[in-house]
Amino acid sequence: MKKRNIVKTKRDFNNIINNGICIKNKHFVIYILDNNQNHDNFGISVGKKVGNAVIRNKYKRKIRNIIDIYRKDFVNNKDYIIILRSSALSISFQEMKESLILLLRKGAKNEENK
Repeated sequence: MKKRNIVKTKRDFNNIINNGICIKNKHFVIYILDNNQNHDNFGISVGKKVGNAVIRNKYKRKIRNIIDIYRKDFVNNKDYIIILRSSALSISFQEMKESLILLLRKGAKNEENK
């Protein structure tokens, strides 16, 4: 994931969370908001309840890997905030990948129906 595709500031996170649509499942919560850029932006959040810094960074790397592999499933010109729930700690990487991709496809369908 390129640096220009990352949401970093608290103000941007809050804007996407407050104004975007929310889709969720057992392992993830995703907020999606339109942007007026020619690329999509991603923010990844893993709370302190999930574990210490080493574990949180490990799961962020896993999510970034899934994003890079399945880039085509993301709708362009959108901002995404992906929040990991603590229930995702008990599943394998394959299950995590399937859960995230399924949720993204559900979000794409919700955007088309708007």
